[in-house]
Amino acid sequence: MAPFDPSSPLSADFREAVHRELTEFIDERTNSLVEIAPELSRLGDLATTFTTGGKRIRPAFAYWSHVAVTGQPADPAPLLRACASLDLLHVSALMHDDVMDASDTRRGLPSAHRQLEAEHRAAGGRGSAESFGRAGAILLGDLLLVWSVELLRRSGLADEVLGRALPLFDAVRQEVTAGQYLDVVAQARLGVSTPASGGEARDLQVAREVEMAQRVVEFKTSRYTVARPCQIGAALAGADSHLLRALGEFGSPMGHAFQYRDDVLGVFGDESVTGKPAGDDLREGKRTVLVAHALDLAPDEDAAALDAMLGNPDLTEADVDRARTIIEGSGALAATEQAISAAHARALDVLNAARLTDEGRTALTALAEASVRRSH
Repeated sequence: MAPFDPSSPLSADFREAVHRELTEFIDERTNSLVEIAPELSRLGDLATTFTTGGKRIRPAFAYWSHVAVTGQPADPAPLLRACASLDLLHVSALMHDDVMDASDTRRGLPSAHRQLEAEHRAAGGRGSAESFGRAGAILLGDLLLVWSVELLRRSGLADEVLGRALPLFDAVRQEVTAGQYLDVVAQARLGVSTPASGGEARDLQVAREVEMAQRVVEFKTSRYTVARPCQIGAALAGADSHLLRALGEFGSPMGHAFQYRDDVLGVFGDESVTGKPAGDDLREGKRTVLVAHALDLAPDEDAAALDAMLGNPDLTEADVDRARTIIEGSGALAATEQAISAAHARALDVLNAARLTDEGRTALTALAEASVRRSH
């Protein structure tokens, strides 16, 4: 297999190589499911559906961080399989996220729980179609989590190589679960008391909400999307503790910038490009940094109107347009764009100071740029 182009680290060739490893693995594991019972083939079908496409950003950060230490391997397949396990972990989290958020779509398709719900209803199944769909999607997410560990361990990398990175894989699975729970806590506003009226009390509440939103970003996105994949790839290559620390310091602000871009797209994105209806973050009540800034900066009346919209599943397009107007008019959109640029710059400063191969530096710089300039 020819080496991948570091100037295009998310090239079609790279993404197809990751897809091929995932498809071969899922097909094999689906066959083992069917040996248990033919009904289980549906879980394999859904696993294939929702691992098709996607940005492959996590496998890319892991692969190119490995390259940043030792260059590209002569046979990249074992490394690609190890890196691809991060996408199985990612899709596992997406399946659970969609259930928790009652999301109707994922990657331009009905979400897994909605597909299973519709199949139950069409077949005239007994009991609640909604409950069946939710249960099936939760179990699909669990299965993908199990498979992510299995794909890593069966990647073909030597045990001593895997041993260098296993603690980081363990950490990222715990961290993304913790981040998901913190997100649920933030949406429920637990631990954020509603203060009495008054500017100082409101400022304190907003500060608490911003701090909570940033903790969610750190554990739900930053470490799991950039920092840990970078460290995992480098650890597989035998990186020392200094480089692992540097990649973590690169990944943290870079992951924040990635999530802030997600927050903007969740409100202002083009549904035909993102694959999810714009405004769903508002309907789901997500207390993002973008929203926290808007609640802080908007006039009291607008802030109260925006706050009342959060978590309302029945928001109309007109409501979403009103929310966009409040957010943009408050200066929160501009503040978030500024935060994206600042975090991106901090990440590049760390990257430029680290001792990396030329290929690795080129690829990681391009991945950082792609993370903040993306439209989906």
